[in-house]
Amino acid sequence: MGVLMALLLINSSGVALAEAQRAGTPWTVGNDPTFPPFEYRDPSTNAITGFDVELIEAIGRQAGHPIQLLALPFDGIIPALQSRSIDAAISSITITADRARAIDFSRPYFEAGEAIVVRDGAPDFTSLDQLKGRRIAVQIGTTGAIAASKVPDAQVSNFDSTPLALQELVNGNADAVISDVPAILYAMRQANLHGLHLSGEHLSTEYYGIALPVNSPLQAPINRALGKLISSGRYAALYRKWFGADPPVLPAVAPALLNKVSPMAGLDLALLAQNLVKGAGITLLLTVLSFSFGLFGGTGLAMLLQAPWPLAQRLCRVYIDFFRGTPMLVQLFLIYFGLPALIQSLDIAFTIERLPAAVTALSLNVAAYLAEVLRSGIESIDRGQWEAADALGFSPLERMRFVIAPQAIRRVLPPLANEFITLIKDTSLAAVIGFDELFRQGQLMVATTYRAFEIYIAVALVYLVMTTSASLLFKRLERKLSLPA
Repeated sequence: MGVLMALLLINSSGVALAEAQRAGTPWTVGNDPTFPPFEYRDPSTNAITGFDVELIEAIGRQAGHPIQLLALPFDGIIPALQSRSIDAAISSITITADRARAIDFSRPYFEAGEAIVVRDGAPDFTSLDQLKGRRIAVQIGTTGAIAASKVPDAQVSNFDSTPLALQELVNGNADAVISDVPAILYAMRQANLHGLHLSGEHLSTEYYGIALPVNSPLQAPINRALGKLISSGRYAALYRKWFGADPPVLPAVAPALLNKVSPMAGLDLALLAQNLVKGAGITLLLTVLSFSFGLFGGTGLAMLLQAPWPLAQRLCRVYIDFFRGTPMLVQLFLIYFGLPALIQSLDIAFTIERLPAAVTALSLNVAAYLAEVLRSGIESIDRGQWEAADALGFSPLERMRFVIAPQAIRRVLPPLANEFITLIKDTSLAAVIGFDELFRQGQLMVATTYRAFEIYIAVALVYLVMTTSASLLFKRLERKLSLPA
């Protein structure tokens, strides 16, 4: 009997220890820290903070689980939940029937509504119908983006965050921004975005929920913990801290989920092919234009580097070092967002369209790399060739055109091909300024269909077709140039 009691005690102790260990297991929670005041990085500490962050941490403490935040782009949160790379996500995610086909939600934790923002002095829009044919800036994957996509003939630009969409409006490249009221007000106040105002408020009533993988075991403990925070008054205190008002009464179930949610529809392959072909066309347009201008600029830089002018050589070297030493992403932001804001701060009306901005940034960057490629090709030609051209009485321009350049081009063709292929892939960076090139087209479809794997595989295959075709064309050109005249 004593042995049996000891075994039972040991077993019960082990079960209790296992339960305690499970209770203390950290929850990995996804979050996009670009939506203040709900989630953002504190400038002084670089830590992610905000209403959502403090709420999920309070839920974790109530449930006995520490929270590990993982920063993710908003359009990558649902794919991360589907792959179960994270346990949950809290990022001002509106509970919708479409999203409920792909993931589960907790009970609502916040009541929100969409609003329209316009520039001062511009026409006011109090409904979505009035935005027909207008230029609308939104954050990709949000309900504002979904609403904008349904406006007839609207030109919708998708950005990675609401502040970037608002900057697009400030710069004069959009007629309106659609987003949630608290985020708009906070972004306008914190970023000192003058000249904007709310035109139409609370176009709809929405509820945010904590997103979870389908059939997640965390749904019940999260709902219990959230319910205790609400009933104890701790939720109300947190709400007043961030928004200076008492919270509204929240429903136990979001109205969007009261009706039975139909299963997720299959992927529309015809629409996918149509969007990818459209995106590939824009990608090729950006590539050809940027490479052409970059080749022209790189040739000029390479020739100036060979000229007997020390000042010109130093200026060219500064240019090359700057554009090779800074990320292309930063250069895109500087030209598209920074330059108009700087000029407008001087009370000069100035805007730059998306295509010229992208081509300019890509061309300037490509020119810096091609200048070094062409310079090395020119300098690889034996000095005897230069001397022979001089002996024949060629001018410096004729010497370069008839003697040096034809030989140098044959030698630098492989690295030129590499730069062209690299540029095809680098054009995906233009998505950050709202360009709907190939990669952005894939992102837009994932944001509405939640079929990340299939769509991104298709995007990768289209890139592969383009880069392989470019490689074959350059190899054919290389063989043709290598044949004797």
